[in-house]
Amino acid sequence: MEVEKRKIELEKKDNEIIYSKSIKAGKRIYYLDVKKSRNEDLFLAITESKKKVSGFEQDAQVTYEKHKIFLYKEDFNKFIEGLEDVISFIKKEQGEAVPREYPVSTDSDIVESASDDEVAGEPEVKKSFFDKFKF
Repeated sequence: MEVEKRKIELEKKDNEIIYSKSIKAGKRIYYLDVKKSRNEDLFLAITESKKKVSGFEQDAQVTYEKHKIFLYKEDFNKFIEGLEDVISFIKKEQGEAVPREYPVSTDSDIVESASDDEVAGEPEVKKSFFDKFKF
């Protein structure tokens, strides 16, 4: 019984978020969570959460599809190099991206982004997590 309690306490400690940042992007939210491993090393857990609605009106059911990757500090430089490489390839092939403007939600729901035809005027450029890296 005592072993079970210790195991549960260790699991709770493993799931502790030290620092977190969320990025809302249309139907998706990206969570960047810094967590602590069992050996006290910090690592990055990246979660993509996508809202899925099935059914209509009163019968609608909302679920969230989640995908996670774990990035450890010994891989940060390689990850950033790879990310820079593929982003520069995309920019070379298709040019700079036109920033999307996402409406501000008044509640905790994710708001769908407006289509290009609906956006009037010059979109506001918003800084993201990746803006701190030079691509």
